Amino acid sequence: MTKLDISENGFLTANYSNGKNSTIGKIALADFANVEALKPNGSSGWIATSESGEPIPGEAGTGRFGGIEGGALESSNVELTQELVNLITAQRNFQAN
Repeated sequence: MTKLDISENGFLTANYSNGKNSTIGKIALADFANVEALKPNGSSGWIATSESGEPIPGEAGTGRFGGIEGGALESSNVELTQELVNLITAQRNFQAN
């Protein structure tokens, strides 16, 4: 396998060095009636609760589910160094008061 492509509708396509391509899977999506009630699990995981409701399965690009942007990199919108300096400054101000 030389490359893995992800289509807008969630299909995973493997490209091989012999020139052949093969669809090897599809990304599973789920929604919840109350996403605010999901329970955090680790740094990027979530667990359903009785308040969030049962998962509602679906496919990318259909109904309430958006498309998938393959190859996109989600970057942070904050400067971590500056935020750390702001946090230290706020802590010092709090202690001074």
